[in-house]
Amino acid sequence: MRKNIFFIVFSVSTLFVNNFSAYSQIKKENLKLGLSYGTGSQNKWPFDLNDYTHKVNFYKLLLNYSISKKRKWAYEISIEPSYNIAEHQLLNKWFVKESDYTDYLEKRELYTQKRTIKEYVLNLGFIIRYSVNGDLSVYAIGGVGPMISNKATERLSKGYAFSDVFGLGLSYDIKPFRFDFRYSVRHTSNLELRPPNSGHNTTNIEFSILYQL
Repeated sequence: MRKNIFFIVFSVSTLFVNNFSAYSQIKKENLKLGLSYGTGSQNKWPFDLNDYTHKVNFYKLLLNYSISKKRKWAYEISIEPSYNIAEHQLLNKWFVKESDYTDYLEKRELYTQKRTIKEYVLNLGFIIRYSVNGDLSVYAIGGVGPMISNKATERLSKGYAFSDVFGLGLSYDIKPFRFDFRYSVRHTSNLELRPPNSGHNTTNIEFSILYQL
């Protein structure tokens, strides 16, 4: 997982730097701003496990910049700060072991209650887009970014972590607007900075509207 994260960061950073070395300033016509709402759950394929439940609603600001277009293909940078509200509950109390905590009984009691967690995320993503026709396009997006959460769970410590996302999307343009639907999978972890670090997984759907400047 760590190798994948650093590969994504390196690739996106290289493309970003190369693009801005070729352009003296941001081209306004390549920039889109927008809003997005999405929801996700751990209890869906491929993450349908019995140890815990994790459901999330998220609200995003979107900044999308087109760095290159070649015929039907386009390549874009996406910056997506988001505010997430997650509901988490441990179902399998034996996941919390005596070897993990000196106060493991108290931790079992805490984590088996349904709890609300707030997350603050900044994802940097790279998009490969294919134009089906003049208005309709499909795309793939991969992204990674820092995240801060206000509560710990049995799977992830409180505070600093990373959010990794891969998604497939469908966009329809009615200029100057773009309407977007995306399906994605998301994993959060903290790169073993501190235990626990099993992480949370969700599959998500989201709807967005963007405005071309």
